[in-house]
Amino acid sequence: MSTQITTAFVEQYSANVSMLSQQMGSKLRGAVDVETIRGKNAFFDQIGATAAVARTTRHGNTPQVNTPHSRRRVSLSDFEWADLIDDLDKVRMLVDPTSSYAKAAAAAMNRTIDDQIIAALGGAADTGVAGATSVALPSSSKFSTAQQTDGLTIAKLLETKFFFDNGSVDPSLKRYFVCGPKQIQDLLNTTEVKSADFNTIRALAQGEINSFLGFEFIMSTRLDFDATNTDDRLCFGFTEDAIKLAIGADVKAKISERDDKSYATQVYYCMDIGAVRMEESKVVKIFCDETPD
Repeated sequence: MSTQITTAFVEQYSANVSMLSQQMGSKLRGAVDVETIRGKNAFFDQIGATAAVARTTRHGNTPQVNTPHSRRRVSLSDFEWADLIDDLDKVRMLVDPTSSYAKAAAAAMNRTIDDQIIAALGGAADTGVAGATSVALPSSSKFSTAQQTDGLTIAKLLETKFFFDNGSVDPSLKRYFVCGPKQIQDLLNTTEVKSADFNTIRALAQGEINSFLGFEFIMSTRLDFDATNTDDRLCFGFTEDAIKLAIGADVKAKISERDDKSYATQVYYCMDIGAVRMEESKVVKIFCDETPD
């Protein structure tokens, strides 16, 4: 069987997985800032807002503006996927881009990317010169933290929109709202959204909400429930530059025989990624009830 596993064979499998990763797509990768880095840790510097100083006299001293600086650290983690294949015909299938093995590997990669982004949205961010200070998402960025009795509502969306508008977030930045299928259902059952005055983006006959109140909606099944209020799904509103996704090692695939597994063929896939929240003012956590009826 080893004669079947050539370098070209491995390269073709790796190319298939990479292609499928792009075609099948992570739900959230396109909504964040992606950067390729070297090493296991990387730092991203931030420059805060400043204001111009009015000139009051001729030939006066040049004013020195103390521009605020801060930085965030992202630490990369290795992620792996592997499976054993006994049948030679199935091994030959690996070069087929529609192979279930290639699809499974690509789907696993994309789910992991989404999980990393979601964790960065609501988790702690490492900040400071050495990244030694952990910064949690503040209570001001968490809406309706008490036990909820309602799901996603227009009021919660308006509150999220006001948070960004009132915080002087650049209106040219794209805004996203990630939620689960139940939250989409909540909105579809809301009278206001059914009205053409509120939703003219996409026909509701298709059962989808694409854009509403300035947010592009992303539906994900990877969102967690609140640890305390276990019926509350944790959804997020955020801007396109709120999260930095760091890619260390690109997709790597290997195919080899395992003499310790009765000479079965192992397909192996790995990547090296990490994510960090860049600014708390550009992320909002929304609690949405999903208590079973």
